[in-house]
Amino acid sequence: MWDPEKYLDYADLRARPFHDLVSRIGVTSPRRVVDLGCGPGNLTASLRERWPSAALECVDSSPEMVAAARARGLDAALLDVRDWTPEPDTDVVVSNAVLQWVPDHEELLRRWAASLPSGAYLAIQVPGNFNAPSHALTRELAASPAWASRLAEVVLREDDAVLSPLGYANLLADAGCGVDAWETTYVQPLRGPSPVLEWITGTALRPVRAALSDAEWERFRAELTPLLDKAYPPRPDGTTWFEFRRVFVVARV
Repeated sequence: MWDPEKYLDYADLRARPFHDLVSRIGVTSPRRVVDLGCGPGNLTASLRERWPSAALECVDSSPEMVAAARARGLDAALLDVRDWTPEPDTDVVVSNAVLQWVPDHEELLRRWAASLPSGAYLAIQVPGNFNAPSHALTRELAASPAWASRLAEVVLREDDAVLSPLGYANLLADAGCGVDAWETTYVQPLRGPSPVLEWITGTALRPVRAALSDAEWERFRAELTPLLDKAYPPRPDGTTWFEFRRVFVVARV
């Protein structure tokens, strides 16, 4: 289950990759713009502001996120992105921090590229920091004797959950697209107690939270906290730097 309020912690910092992605979409008057995995809709609303004349379509697989997006006035639909197919007038498709949750999404990208009209843009962004201490320490704790049996069915993403920029570039070029692919590591300034734990609670830790009771969850957090605090020590001014690597692809069909 997704928690829209928790996901919106550090909303400005989380939004930076989205805006960097969308800024590279070179279309002025699209007919239809689609946000696949719209979350609580805070970023989808910026698509409506940029292209006010376009039909705006947004979907998410989380009922909680869809409810939050609808509360913002968006006509969000509850749908798994694997079940989405483009309307004939779809000129822009954005998928921001979604496909890492979709196994074998490479075939999905091929299908979308083949289904979109000529000249349409397909823009995706996925995390590329699965080997960072934040994620590696979480996997190690989940696999420890104290937690292995309880979390045996939980899937925690590793680096092979996504391709490199070159991998996506080759995939979409082979699908006949013009491709702009790159990666960026943002050095995010976090503040407050155990800020990295709070950051990943809304995203990477979501499968762990869903598998545990409230008491177990508090115990898991208590064990993970000192590991993360050691890996990400605060500066004397209270800032904790968090390296946040992202992979971007903008493909023109």
